[in-house]
Amino acid sequence: MKMKWSQRILLKYYRTKIKTLGMVSPEKAAAAAFDLFCTPFRVKKGVKVPAIFHHSTPVSVDLRGVTVRGFQWKSELAQARKVLIIHGFSSYSYKFESYVSALVKSGYEVLAFDAPGHGTSDGKRINALIYRDCILAIENQFGPLYGMIAHSLGGLAASLAIERMENTSNRKLVLIAPATETKRAIENFFALIPAKKEVQEAFEAHIQQLAGEPIEYFSVPRVVKKIAASVLWVHDETDTICTFKDVKPLLSQHIPGTEFYITHGLGHNKIYKESSTRNKIMAFLEPSSEPNFL
Repeated sequence: MKMKWSQRILLKYYRTKIKTLGMVSPEKAAAAAFDLFCTPFRVKKGVKVPAIFHHSTPVSVDLRGVTVRGFQWKSELAQARKVLIIHGFSSYSYKFESYVSALVKSGYEVLAFDAPGHGTSDGKRINALIYRDCILAIENQFGPLYGMIAHSLGGLAASLAIERMENTSNRKLVLIAPATETKRAIENFFALIPAKKEVQEAFEAHIQQLAGEPIEYFSVPRVVKKIAASVLWVHDETDTICTFKDVKPLLSQHIPGTEFYITHGLGHNKIYKESSTRNKIMAFLEPSSEPNFL
């Protein structure tokens, strides 16, 4: 991924800062590194609003004093199934306009929220725990959710959220290039921001203390192997952000309720924009014959 000049300057600043702090205190360096790890790049103002978003109803949830803003498209169908669209790190809901259009046309009630620190929402930080709790707040206020379509970090957050939901056997989870293993994400982060071993160990300890869970908790495979929901996992073999090497071993494990759809040459972001991917997801979401799901 090619970086902008301003991003390269910022990266150099943080490399120096974390290296300097690490000489004094690995814990302080780890805290600074985690703060950076959780800080998305804000999208420039003036982004064109897709036409279908002008037909949505503004909605919001409150999360720890932060207003998380979103969009709702009601359905004219009685007992319409609800589908939540969950974007990735440094992204926003507008990018999924084609999914909104397809879902609305198919009669679903659609919800899409900009994550904390993203798009139209307040806040400055995001991580899997914050995003998980955001999804659970949406479920509590607007649910029950029949389906979730989640990309990248959103995929990890949706996985962590669904294992805390009830009646998961009646739900459908679509994971598009999910952040498969947080351990790998941490390794990739420290490849960009080099730090000595003591800082990296303090970084993981910081996450474990914050979450009250080991790093292994933040794992999409761990969740899909235990939940009863139907799962469609979409991933590209050439993805360099959420790499395919963490997914490949799962293909031969025959995980009950989980279907894999593997593409080639679409990378991390083109994969969800591809019409064939969207068609596959829409077919997967198609409900069975029973009229009520919860």
